[in-house]
Amino acid sequence: MLIDNPRGGYRFLTGISPFSSGVIASEGHEVVHATLSAHRPWREGFELIDAHLADVGRGRPALCAIELRCPVPYSMPGFIEFNAGYVELIRSWDLYVGDHNPLARTNVAPAHDPPSEPVLHAFSYTVEAPAGASTTFVVSGAGEIPEATLDDNEIIRKGETGPEAMREKAGHVVATMGSRLAAMGANWEQVTTTDVYTVFMHEGLLEDAVIGQMGPATRHGMRWYRSRPPVHDLDFEMDVRGIRSEIAV
Repeated sequence: MLIDNPRGGYRFLTGISPFSSGVIASEGHEVVHATLSAHRPWREGFELIDAHLADVGRGRPALCAIELRCPVPYSMPGFIEFNAGYVELIRSWDLYVGDHNPLARTNVAPAHDPPSEPVLHAFSYTVEAPAGASTTFVVSGAGEIPEATLDDNEIIRKGETGPEAMREKAGHVVATMGSRLAAMGANWEQVTTTDVYTVFMHEGLLEDAVIGQMGPATRHGMRWYRSRPPVHDLDFEMDVRGIRSEIAV
């Protein structure tokens, strides 16, 4: 379900308690993507976000997406426990829309040079945009598990990481990206950045399972992060966005 968030200048696709499935700028607004020049502990990172939003004349409700990095994948109970603290902070900022968390999110565990604690990697927020500006959006990270579930028994090909299993996992994830785009009224042609997170990059995996579904977005290429999804036994994750303005803070 796509819900309007007029205070934030965007609409969001409902997800689960810790995050929405994606956000898209409302008319007269655009999404700006900001990457930190150096990681910050995630709670300290929110202080940085607060200061940055004030500097650009935007309030907290303009915050629409968060990207985190964690030291190692969580167990499912550990992931749920982390999310409880995260949700508490989001609620303390008065960002919820009714019973829904509007913020999109990606959270992955780098396989190389991981942080010692959960950190903020990047964030997105809305600003006013001129009439006729292109559509901008962020789709949350998703792994090979059905939408709206945190049941690790539902993981596709759980415990399998061979080429065939990884193609099935990746195919499910890229299809999820496509369905979320469609639900927000966007499409692959508008995607400017595609991120892939896995440590099982078998030869031909992207060609066989991903590129064919991306259509015109392939002209922008894709970025591979040698990282694991945030939960044990998840092996492939993606997120996508369509952005005009990318900054470093």
